[in-house]
Amino acid sequence: MLLSMSNDDWRIRVELEQDGDQGADFFERLTGGLGDEAKELAKALAGDRLAVSRDDNELFVYASTKIQAEHAHAVIEAELRRDGFAAKVSLVERWLEKEERWDDEPKDETWEEEAVEHGWAPWEVRVGCNSHREAIALAERLESEGYRPVRRWRYLIVGAETREDAEALANRVHGEVEPGGEVAWNEAADAGVISPFRLF
Repeated sequence: MLLSMSNDDWRIRVELEQDGDQGADFFERLTGGLGDEAKELAKALAGDRLAVSRDDNELFVYASTKIQAEHAHAVIEAELRRDGFAAKVSLVERWLEKEERWDDEPKDETWEEEAVEHGWAPWEVRVGCNSHREAIALAERLESEGYRPVRRWRYLIVGAETREDAEALANRVHGEVEPGGEVAWNEAADAGVISPFRLF
């Protein structure tokens, strides 16, 4: 469902071309009565609540991430097709804080930033501890520093946003740095190795 409050760093503009109550009708559908295709696409937004505002026949849908906005864009287009509404739908726009304006030019995004946006850690530090107890203690220490380590018996995997951050952490905890998230998955897929198991 597309309603409620969120950060407004990303948005989609929908300008309905019909006169009258079309804007109100479409607004009602977006906030409560989606069709089958739009409902299926909206599953990608499960748990997210996006703000929608209306100014006559112009709607604005706000999202806190580019990924949310792209999913919302697909839902909007599906709903417009279902109802046969003629509308101009903007590309996903982002707010440029320094320039105080909206922009729909694609950002030169690094693969690391894209991975973080998808919720993946682009780099991983793998640490082998001497014992299960030592792994627990190290995990607790890293958690107190704001990391979210994954512990597997006496091993830890700790995500980092940049290679530099990963290398600094690896030096501190005597770990090894590897690409993580989608990059690791894609490399495995390219090599024909699709497995939930990772070798330490």
